[in-house]
Amino acid sequence: MSNADLATIYRARFDETGIDKRNQVWQALCAGFFNQLVGPDQNVLDMACGYGEFINNVAAKSKSAIDLNPDARHHLAAGIQFQQCPATSMDIQSGSKDVVFTSNFLEHLPSKDACSTVFNEVLRVLRPGGRFIVMGPNIRYAFKEYWDFYDHYLPLSDRSLSEGMQAAGFDIIKNVPRFLPFTMKSKAPSGSAVIKLYLSMPFVWPLFGKQFLIVARKPAA
Repeated sequence: MSNADLATIYRARFDETGIDKRNQVWQALCAGFFNQLVGPDQNVLDMACGYGEFINNVAAKSKSAIDLNPDARHHLAAGIQFQQCPATSMDIQSGSKDVVFTSNFLEHLPSKDACSTVFNEVLRVLRPGGRFIVMGPNIRYAFKEYWDFYDHYLPLSDRSLSEGMQAAGFDIIKNVPRFLPFTMKSKAPSGSAVIKLYLSMPFVWPLFGKQFLIVARKPAA
């Protein structure tokens, strides 16, 4: 799929969801969860950043982002370093990042070999002890909706992804099979107060969550 095709698909998809709604949701997610997971003193890379909903809102010492979509740079806040490059060959200095984050990306890769290449690239850019935070649709729970997106290729579950990451050399430190709902297209309430309440009650996540959250660590040198 060409970069122009990516831009067209994501303009339509994000317009349908509502860019403002997505940003408000991620403001609440970062304030209520990810800021505590990442830390304000960290050098953070958002891999396949989309329209920058995470990297714009997370608290960090320095922020960078990559994406193939040429539209991505126009949605990033001032001060975020952007590279238009593939995750399989990142134009990022080795050992320069404390945290690499990605959301709803790995399922767009064409094969397990490509996914393993991405894992190796993440290991390269992370410092020893750095963390890789991954969110994505869990095929175990989102199997009905998984193929409703033209650019979904690779079915992954929390179990298969954890296994692949361990094979690549990561240590898994957190695996949440059911974290967030599958999509933001739902008409269910999504205000900051609702999200804060949801995040504070992990015992209800299995009722609604269809996305996994995995946190892995690059072994210390």
